[in-house]
Amino acid sequence: MSKIKMLNPIAELDGDEMTRILWKQIKEIVLEPFVELNTEYYDLGLRERDRTDDEITKHAAEAIRRLGVGVKCATITPNAGRMTEYDLKRMYPSPNGTLRAMLDGTVFRSPIIVPGLKSYIPGWVRPITVARHAYGDVYKAVEMAVPGKGKAELVFTGEDGVQRKTIYEFSGKGILQGMHNRLDSIESFARSCFEYALDTKQDLWFSSKDTISKIYDETFRETFQRLYDSEYKSRYEAAGITYFYTLIDDAVARCVKSQGGFVWAMKNYDGDVLSDMISSAFGSLALMTSVLVCPGGQYEYEAAHGTVTRHYYRYLKGEKTSTNPMATLFAWTGALRKRGEKDGNADLASFADRLEKAAIDTIVSGTVTGDMAALYNGACTVVDSESFLKAIAEKL
Repeated sequence: MSKIKMLNPIAELDGDEMTRILWKQIKEIVLEPFVELNTEYYDLGLRERDRTDDEITKHAAEAIRRLGVGVKCATITPNAGRMTEYDLKRMYPSPNGTLRAMLDGTVFRSPIIVPGLKSYIPGWVRPITVARHAYGDVYKAVEMAVPGKGKAELVFTGEDGVQRKTIYEFSGKGILQGMHNRLDSIESFARSCFEYALDTKQDLWFSSKDTISKIYDETFRETFQRLYDSEYKSRYEAAGITYFYTLIDDAVARCVKSQGGFVWAMKNYDGDVLSDMISSAFGSLALMTSVLVCPGGQYEYEAAHGTVTRHYYRYLKGEKTSTNPMATLFAWTGALRKRGEKDGNADLASFADRLEKAAIDTIVSGTVTGDMAALYNGACTVVDSESFLKAIAEKL
């Protein structure tokens, strides 16, 4: 048969360890037999980041900005152990953090709902999408160890003079951390959330702790409310959806008792932590999609999980592993669908839809990887990753 053609390329960002192996298998088994893949390839594996002094990550971000669509494999953020293991020149920052900072996007994470796979919270029958602000807070914090007695101050030197506030008067050793954010980034985050909820016809929640953080968190809350009242209220009413704000602790309690089916917007750290909780409660991090939506209309798709190190070490020993490729596969389908939508390429967008259906139908029919077997209602057959992908290709 003739393959589906791609009119324009997407930025392809390769990664590390077991997900790098899955990346290659997904392309060879379920993509390349059907699609003439058109990509600009960037190797974000740790060795290449080290060789290029991490310049490759910046080039990849620029490619996403230029091409409009990117797809990313999971990557290693090195710690001291990885420094030794890979003989690195320095401890490089998170590639995701670099990409998000350069593209100033919002991360939307949503579970892949598969009939027959149980949720650990039975009431969650519809997906909960976490919208995470991807700039600032603790991820851009400046830290200091306090050596002894003294006064810590928050100082801002502006064009009109100096402002200062006492943080704390130390009587002995301690620690300090300074965080920041930008109003333009907060506004971009809020608009991305309002637009995403409209596109998906879901209610939008936003939560923070403005009762305690009366300037920092209050600025987030006020920005959301101002934009909603001035730009989105009538559109939301027409669409039959709602927006509301509540404190983060109240939102957690409401979330557990809900049926799902909403977008939950959170600041950077809150979204980082709670997206993992939500994905685990729905079943598995390997069944969680993630997309970075940028103010300039760019989209970067990835899996929400890491590089599956434990399986990779077994793979290096020659063992077959039953690693779940669903989130990585859906990163590819998300990118291909968006490329098709942007280019008016209905065949490519339709292929992405059909590949996702084939993957879900494969699981429903009883062929699963090891992590899904514990969630499966009924009898199932556990296969290795390659066999699982071949089963999807056969159904496709």
